[in-house]
Amino acid sequence: MNQSKGFAMAVLGVVAAAVGFALIRTLDTPAGILRALPYVLVGLGCGAFGHGVGAVVSRRAVEKDPEAQRRLEIDQKDERNIAIANCAKARAWEAMTYIQCALMLAFALMGTDMAALLLLVFADLFAEGVGIYYRFKYDRQM
Repeated sequence: MNQSKGFAMAVLGVVAAAVGFALIRTLDTPAGILRALPYVLVGLGCGAFGHGVGAVVSRRAVEKDPEAQRRLEIDQKDERNIAIANCAKARAWEAMTYIQCALMLAFALMGTDMAALLLLVFADLFAEGVGIYYRFKYDRQM
């Protein structure tokens, strides 16, 4: 990501977060989508701001040191580092599976609305289905 896109992303993030905070403070009794929209704007705004600033800072740091840029590219393309990252993702996926199951069970025991609970269940089943699909796909390829 170049610097202008990073700056634009950071500014867009600040604007989205500011609009979200303004909506939180001004809406007394929000209804419908306005109950969640301000918080979504704050979350997306903070994420976009962090991503944009991170891109600008890393780009500037690398521009000043070509040797660091070369080392960074080598580290990103190194097979060992890629394998380590993939193993970490696999462990996180396994942990997340158990965490989601525990969360769904806790919500069910708390008597959470059935629609919200079913959305969690379907999202978890969809993610597991994607995992199974790619397991078979990569098993055939390799």
